[in-house]
Amino acid sequence: MSDLLKPHEDRFFDPDPTVRRFARDLYNKVKNWPIISPHGHTEPSWFSENKPFSDPTALILIPDHYIFRMLFSQGISMESLGVPTIDGGVVEQDHRKIWQLFADHFYLFAGTPTAAWLSHEFYEVFGIAEKLTSKSAMAIYEHIDSQLKKPEFLPRAILERFKIELLSTTDPAESELEHHKTMRDSDWSGRIIPAFRPDGVTDISRPDWQNNLAKLAATTGMEIDSFDRFIQALEQQRHFFKTMGATSTDHGVLTPYTCELSRNEAENIFQKACAGTADKTDALKFTAHMLMEMARMSVDDGLVMQIHAGSFRNHNQAVFKRFGADKGADIPQKTEYTKNLHALLNKFGNNINFNLILFTLDESTYSRELAPLAGHYPAVKLGPPWWFHDSIEGMKRCRERTIETAGFYNTAGFNDDTRALLSIPARHDLARRVDCNFLAGLVARHQIGFEEAEELIGELTHGLVKKAYKLEKF
Repeated sequence: MSDLLKPHEDRFFDPDPTVRRFARDLYNKVKNWPIISPHGHTEPSWFSENKPFSDPTALILIPDHYIFRMLFSQGISMESLGVPTIDGGVVEQDHRKIWQLFADHFYLFAGTPTAAWLSHEFYEVFGIAEKLTSKSAMAIYEHIDSQLKKPEFLPRAILERFKIELLSTTDPAESELEHHKTMRDSDWSGRIIPAFRPDGVTDISRPDWQNNLAKLAATTGMEIDSFDRFIQALEQQRHFFKTMGATSTDHGVLTPYTCELSRNEAENIFQKACAGTADKTDALKFTAHMLMEMARMSVDDGLVMQIHAGSFRNHNQAVFKRFGADKGADIPQKTEYTKNLHALLNKFGNNINFNLILFTLDESTYSRELAPLAGHYPAVKLGPPWWFHDSIEGMKRCRERTIETAGFYNTAGFNDDTRALLSIPARHDLARRVDCNFLAGLVARHQIGFEEAEELIGELTHGLVKKAYKLEKF
């Protein structure tokens, strides 16, 4: 294969030779460090069952909304891309045909982080140096397919090959964590831990809320017929998750609005939800109160609380009804933090036993709200750019708009937040390069010394994420 795709060794570094030299020196210090992935959405079943991935399309394309949302935006149907429907309707089953369609339109990804990640994956993981085009599609498909049949491409072997020191999945509050149990009881030494995601039972506006509540009752063996019993069930599950290695919770809310209801108010809304009569106002109040409850529980049990706010989920209702959630139609919206988090931070923000990591899809909040909040409240740390902004330019903007106010040590390092297993090293490599380049700029402008930059890149790569997610013991 011709050497057309090999990523340049100085990619993402500043063209200024002074900055580039410093960036390269910093990157060489950390480029081979193990990966800590404290928040993501890979499937625990991959690692408990450790079965070969079936083919390139099933592994790389069909699960990755970053890929198929771009193709869909250009009028390519999700059925033709093999994305499964809720009702089991007919979709394309020929994975080679789907791959060819993907290759025919790969040019659409020019300049996007998806192109950067895939280029890294193809070259570094599979040894492919030829650009994906209509002409090269089948040769690349067959090459990847043959690689996936090798023992070194089994899921556990991939983690070891990528030097992933720890990986966290994200699991529903009602989960029995059966795959985590299987891994724990095996002789495998890999570190896969769960994270507690209670949205399915704390968001009473969801159409599946009652079903999720029933699952929580079955998992805990409790009759959840009151708000107090609901709280007890959640506390019990949090304890169970901790015994399975969890160090964090995750809350994907539309808004970070928090308020504290009286016990009677919470009980009344809970009973309305059980009866199917709760309205939008009830749901807003209940979610706001449950964020307060989750913060209280975090003070008690030590689990780090993550809030991912500001996504208008399933914006395209036709796609949601046919294909379900997480199909590329979750759209950022304007998000306010200062007032919305006032109740929570005034009650818990000064508590040294509380750890809160904030994420945003609304970049306008970085310098105006998030950096000042993190630069004041002991409990608050800033998560890395999330989703629409976990890109080269997005990461740069985040550093530029937050560090001068919050400092480096009020941030939480990097997490990849991915469903695509093979993108993990690509995402971490990109983040390390962007951070090295940012620090190199500070060195070149004589704002910090090179030795301080060396210390900081170590913190941004490992130290801060271990502290933020309480992973020092791993």
